[in-house]
Amino acid sequence: MKVKIKKLVPEATIPKYAKPGDAGLDLTATSISIDEYGCISYGTGIAMEIPEGFLGLIFPRSSNCKKDLILTNSVGVIDSKYRGEIIAKFKPIEYFNIDDKPEEEMRIYDINDRICQIIIIPYPQIEFEEVEELSSEDRRGGFGSTGT
Repeated sequence: MKVKIKKLVPEATIPKYAKPGDAGLDLTATSISIDEYGCISYGTGIAMEIPEGFLGLIFPRSSNCKKDLILTNSVGVIDSKYRGEIIAKFKPIEYFNIDDKPEEEMRIYDINDRICQIIIIPYPQIEFEEVEELSSEDRRGGFGSTGT
């Protein structure tokens, strides 16, 4: 599948798979800013035209465990109609009282670092049908309902 992509800044990196068979394409930081909530926003310098019927999902890279950052919305959703810059927003873990590290010792991403990954997948259009009863199932209770 081909997806149209536009570099918004000359130094932007077109996403690519790190290895054959990978699901996610790495996104690279071209800018860093801090918003009014203390979140660190990383611009990727790219915009894309995801085909209708598909969406982009932004996930942290597995190496994010080496950073003092958490992706703020866990998984970002890029709809097919969105044409703006792909931005990943992270919250420093100091907000979660995990680490007492001074700000200058925080392990964060730098410009030109691979910061997250995007996976582009199809999705169905859902139409809900309201009913009085649902079919009987044994799985109820959520949060560990299948056992330990």
